[in-house]
Amino acid sequence: MKSWTNRKRALLAALLIILLIGGVLYKLADRYLIEHVEIRVTSAPESTTAATPSTGSSGSTAGSTPAAADGKVLSDDWSYRSSDIDISIRRVETGEGKQKITYYVADVQLNNGASLSSAFAKNAFGRNIIENTSVIATNNDALFAINGDYYGFRSDGVIIRNGTLYRSEPARTGLALYADGTMKSYDETEQTAASLLADGVIHTYSFGPALVENGEVAANLDQVKIDSNFGNRSIQGANPRTGIGLISANHYLFIVVDGRKEGYSTGMTLNQFAQLFKELGATEAYNLDGGGSSTMYFQGRVVNNPLGKETERGVSDILYIPAP
Repeated sequence: MKSWTNRKRALLAALLIILLIGGVLYKLADRYLIEHVEIRVTSAPESTTAATPSTGSSGSTAGSTPAAADGKVLSDDWSYRSSDIDISIRRVETGEGKQKITYYVADVQLNNGASLSSAFAKNAFGRNIIENTSVIATNNDALFAINGDYYGFRSDGVIIRNGTLYRSEPARTGLALYADGTMKSYDETEQTAASLLADGVIHTYSFGPALVENGEVAANLDQVKIDSNFGNRSIQGANPRTGIGLISANHYLFIVVDGRKEGYSTGMTLNQFAQLFKELGATEAYNLDGGGSSTMYFQGRVVNNPLGKETERGVSDILYIPAP
């Protein structure tokens, strides 16, 4: 009788442990794996830009863009030029061995109403909804795209996309992109979503940090902390990076740095990344999601080599230029 009681106690204890482990695993899966759709987006609203034709160059490019005649489009693997859109991409390699860095710079000028758009994975806003950058780009007929801020990994931040407010949980330094073709970082806790929309903001991104502000590299980039969520790694060291910069109205810089692949690219620190934007003429620049997410897409192909593995990681959103 005593032996049977001990067995029952042991079985009960084992059952409780199994239930406890199962509960923990479910909570982890619910937080990081199971899709939670909050809003279905049937189509992306058109975002309008008060066009401000701009001139200038951030430097030489691989596959330099030829001049386009009126009404014609000239393009190759590294460039695209029409009367509305001018994109020049170059691949840069610096250093050797363990110090080698490979990155891609896209110099983009938009005119005559062309604008930046944003799209969600699977056309849905929520948590753990992901697709590869190239898939989201293809599904939205994008000419050029980069990964966004992976908003779906967290539950806070101010998220405005294509002029629609999806989330307002102020938490960090965000980025605001305006309809007049300008951009600026801002403190999410000091501005309301309503005021941002009233000021002409069409997109906000909530990742960071700000890299360049008013033409100067941001201070204390070696001490910045973005999130403390489970699974996050430090972002201060050399890592793959994605960022956006502004030279003048409607004149953008998009930079994607590959990393974590010795002999190909080690990645950049935040200070290196910020200095690069400044050297290329950016008056404003902002850090987006990096690591395995860092992806640049152009005319149907992934331009960079994520983590040196030629394999994309699913993300929750992209920033892109629609094909005409």
